[in-house]
Amino acid sequence: MSSPSTPSQQPVPHKVPDSEARDAFLYRLMANQLRLSVSCGAAFLIILLAMPALNYFAADLMATRVFGFTLSWFILGVLIYPIVWVISFVFIRRSIAMEEEESHWTLPK
Repeated sequence: MSSPSTPSQQPVPHKVPDSEARDAFLYRLMANQLRLSVSCGAAFLIILLAMPALNYFAADLMATRVFGFTLSWFILGVLIYPIVWVISFVFIRRSIAMEEEESHWTLPK
């Protein structure tokens, strides 16, 4: 049997470039967001793990009274929440910016 010769009988080509562009977009976006997530998590862990080190190496400083608490308890009980909010704010802003930048390059205008 011969191949179809009329245009109506020709197989419809797949839209591979669109699919490949979308896959590349998602891969870059996920890789960038993973990098951002790891860096935000690392910032939190550094702050959290610095507390025992500060308690050991700067015991006098950490024993200073702040609003009736020692500085170490003030940081862990009160300041940790604004620190987490700042890290979350940075994560959200950068993540949205990454999505907008990537979509600017890949979506049709």
